[in-house]
Amino acid sequence: MTSLARRTSDVPITLPGVKAFLCACLLHDIGHYPFAHSLKDLDVEAHEALAAQEVLGPLASVIRAQLDTDPAFVAAIIHKGAGHELPGVEFYQRILSGVLDPDKLDYLNRDAYFCGVPYGIQDVDFIMEEIFPDRDSGVAISPKGITALEDILFSKYLMYKTVYWHKTVRIATAMIKKAVAMGLAEGAITRSDLYGLDDEEFFARFSAARYGPFQLIEQVRRRELHRQVWRVPFREENSAHLRIEDIRQRLTVESLIAREAARGAGKTIPAEAIIVDVPERVSFDVDVPVVEPDSGQTARGAQTRSVFSGMGGDDLPSSIRFVTVNASRDEALLGALEKLNIAEIIAQ
Repeated sequence: MTSLARRTSDVPITLPGVKAFLCACLLHDIGHYPFAHSLKDLDVEAHEALAAQEVLGPLASVIRAQLDTDPAFVAAIIHKGAGHELPGVEFYQRILSGVLDPDKLDYLNRDAYFCGVPYGIQDVDFIMEEIFPDRDSGVAISPKGITALEDILFSKYLMYKTVYWHKTVRIATAMIKKAVAMGLAEGAITRSDLYGLDDEEFFARFSAARYGPFQLIEQVRRRELHRQVWRVPFREENSAHLRIEDIRQRLTVESLIAREAARGAGKTIPAEAIIVDVPERVSFDVDVPVVEPDSGQTARGAQTRSVFSGMGGDDLPSSIRFVTVNASRDEALLGALEKLNIAEIIAQ
């Protein structure tokens, strides 16, 4: 932020604003649910909203006393719905939640390191030298920095392909999501039961003793994962695929598959034995202004967008996004599923 402030006086960078922004960077993920993004497409409060509530509640006095800045300003940078309209708040929002946001520069490097893969590594020092403040978009990038921007986006794609959407990760995520979705749908839990938990508290609270399908959560902890039995690319032109992006529709389809499989298996198949997984939408688009450092002239969007589109940006999400069906490791069930036309059932 100090680097950006030195490069121009044409943006609303102030000391209180910088303090609020740095605080928002530190705290913007404190509202995350257990297992990070596993529950993000359920009917629950956005994690940014939960973080803003913490900032305005228990943390407000500390922020005022230790940082001498307004907690409401911090909350508004984290969550646009917080309703704060201090001058400059939109500028800080765009920096915190943009293509070149500090979170992305941090988590790609960190995740790549701890997962032991080379794909997410970024030259953060070089990138910081090539970005400039921009009133409308938060940051702009120099022509020299476009390659670094491409690297960030392609690294994001590779991390999704090899880590975030790895088959094993998707199955574990889907099992946790299915258990919670069933609990919410059947009234075994409420949305508020999910708020403010860490992973260990989540395991303790959501046990099979409380609600049978929570056995899925216990199985994930024991690494007893379902088996993937069917997989097709997600297609925008397939109305059935679009329909089952809604997890409530997936619960219905899963029940249909379980019912058909029960006939072939010759026994009752519990609803939690079948899980349809559809990864959330993710974008690899880029719309960052390119600025000539010497002249200060800016070209809005077209250059960076066209560069990455030339690399196949429009097709990147579809190349790694698959609809899958996963099932418990019951031999009779797995045998019955092999004989089903799952695509036909999903299309019903």
